[in-house]
Amino acid sequence: MSLLAKRNVSNSRSTAGQENPAFQKVAQLDTFTVEAGLGLTSNQGVQLADNHNSLKANDNGPTLVEDFILREKISHFSHERIPERVVNARGCGAHGFFKLYASMVQYTSAAFLQDPDVETPVFVRFSGASGAQGSADTVRDVRGFAVKFYTQEGNYDLVGNSMPVFYVQDAIKFPDLMHALKPEPHNEMPQASSAHDTFWDFASLVPEVTHMLMWTMSDRGLPRSFRMMEGFGVHAFRFINARKDDFFVKFHWKPRLGVHSLDWDEAQKIAGKDPDFLRRDLWESIEAGNFPEWELGVQIIDAGREDELGFDILDPTKLIPESLIPVQIVGKIVLNRNVGNFFSETEQVAFHPGNLVPGIDFSNDPLLQGRLFSYTDSQLTRLGGPNFHEIPINRSVCPIHNYQRGGFHRQSINKGRVAYEPNTLANGIELRLDGAVNEYQSQSNVLGTSKSRRRMHSFDDHFSQATLFWNSQSVSEKDHIVEAFKFELSKVDVPEIRQRMVDNLAHVDYKLAARVASALGINSPDSKAAAGRIGFRDHRIALKVTEDAALSMASRAGASSIKTRKIAVLVADGVDAPAMRRLVLDMTASGAICKVIGWQLGNVATLTGKQLTVDHTFSTMPSVMFDAVLIPGGEKSTATLCRLGDAVHFVLEAYKHGKTICALNEGHELLVTLGFSIEKNPELISVPTPGVILADARKVLDGQVSEKFQAAIALHRHWNRLNSDAVPA
Repeated sequence: MSLLAKRNVSNSRSTAGQENPAFQKVAQLDTFTVEAGLGLTSNQGVQLADNHNSLKANDNGPTLVEDFILREKISHFSHERIPERVVNARGCGAHGFFKLYASMVQYTSAAFLQDPDVETPVFVRFSGASGAQGSADTVRDVRGFAVKFYTQEGNYDLVGNSMPVFYVQDAIKFPDLMHALKPEPHNEMPQASSAHDTFWDFASLVPEVTHMLMWTMSDRGLPRSFRMMEGFGVHAFRFINARKDDFFVKFHWKPRLGVHSLDWDEAQKIAGKDPDFLRRDLWESIEAGNFPEWELGVQIIDAGREDELGFDILDPTKLIPESLIPVQIVGKIVLNRNVGNFFSETEQVAFHPGNLVPGIDFSNDPLLQGRLFSYTDSQLTRLGGPNFHEIPINRSVCPIHNYQRGGFHRQSINKGRVAYEPNTLANGIELRLDGAVNEYQSQSNVLGTSKSRRRMHSFDDHFSQATLFWNSQSVSEKDHIVEAFKFELSKVDVPEIRQRMVDNLAHVDYKLAARVASALGINSPDSKAAAGRIGFRDHRIALKVTEDAALSMASRAGASSIKTRKIAVLVADGVDAPAMRRLVLDMTASGAICKVIGWQLGNVATLTGKQLTVDHTFSTMPSVMFDAVLIPGGEKSTATLCRLGDAVHFVLEAYKHGKTICALNEGHELLVTLGFSIEKNPELISVPTPGVILADARKVLDGQVSEKFQAAIALHRHWNRLNSDAVPA
């Protein structure tokens, strides 16, 4: 019997969106599984009698070249890897759907933005920008946030980032940027890091990167999770409605779980403990049914009124402050199905900002225009030819009618003698989109007749919005930006590069530049020195706002829930279990994930002699893997934990990283070295410093401890707590 292949869909797809025919069509991609017990075949369907031994002249003789089974298997293995992406190489993806809240008909004729009752299937890929496939997830970097909508009018790709601006203004500078940012060519180091001479040499000589530097050096460069990360379309696009009215639009993805980050020390430690931290978090959340959600928001400006903003919205190093143009929330995406095969889907998916649908068009953003060349060229090289659109993950759900034929890896079998148009030998069906009335037409654009290699003067302001970003940060966020610049520039060997960079920062904020310079062994910042360099431009504009709360993560921290937050419960023999269990139940009911951590796997005996299962050990799941810590009471348990260096370090490290800690009864003894104890705080519930809760176990039953614990976790981090810099962790 030959191999029975069948489509494997039903067991791998969430029930959400199954009623949508478009969703079903995308889900039913050509993935095949071998039916158990039916044997194996070659790639050509030939039944194999033996797939474990190569063909030899004798049992112990040389292998024969005629063994076509061996050649096929080895050849396929040798070619399993395709060239990795030049940028955004390390990524992960998931399937889901987009749901519109209300029709956008007044702004755009795009079909998937018309009917709130229609669910549009999507595939989303998250990625790190600078690192290779083998780099760690938690490096400081901008992240890619690319969404492929499988609409009934064709595929629409919204190819964005985790930050609303970019380093350079023109695509012609993109190769220089990436060559400077990537590992240095003479020794291929450092990997996935901007902390080296060539990047900062480039940055110090190209002041247009300054605004993006403020974002990457902030906590935005260290997301806690892809599920807690914003996404942005970066460029200004156009909406066009059925009346041909024209609007500029900027796209936003707002995570339903809030926007949260890692601590820099924590991020470095996670890179060693679990380099797949962000990818694993996304995968496990979807597998557990905690489907990630982001709301789609748009900033819309009537075409012709963009000059009223006071800056050029076609400049990709600029953003539109939300306090000027509020973000309208218009829909959401839900990711509800992990990929079935990483290579076939996540690795072979091909995004392109030129994949548009009627009702959405480009703007004249020079970085966006250049990307239209880059993406097609990259896919041709990476995916082997012009037919990458026929790879299952890239197929559209609507019919394809054109006269394209041939090429590497052609999947379609086009019948008939005609491969051109116009013609009279075919029925002409290929010239029509069946039933479609919303054909794609580029919006008219009046162009001048002169050609130049100059930029508009409106692109010359490189610092006003960088200053806006700095002014909008909280005290702790500013401290983190300063420390990030210090760390990065301390890795630069050439003092002149360090000096040039802080001279540039003096145009953002002199105090910022002076704080950074203080640790670098260079002169004080001199903004005049920067202004005297060739090509330096600082034509500042007067922004209509000096601060914008939307630019600060801290300003929105308390609005999030504790859903999917991970809480470590530290135990040893003799743990006082009743209050602990009540808190765990309360946290779990609110969507948190509680894990019991002990010095070894197996069970520990509670104070009443019952057995409690240990999920992880201190060595395999350190504090950097959790969002909060619960230390139950129990004299014997606490005494054991206090003697374990790993347990004490666990708590101190969590404290240093600003995480919420709740200690019941004797559990406070693990915090004594920090100066906190119940004796010093005799109240039944006390908060001696932000995010540290000391409580009498008797107060757990009335819900007060749970309420304070949850409220503290919802704030994500507590950067303003006492003496965290002195903690040896």
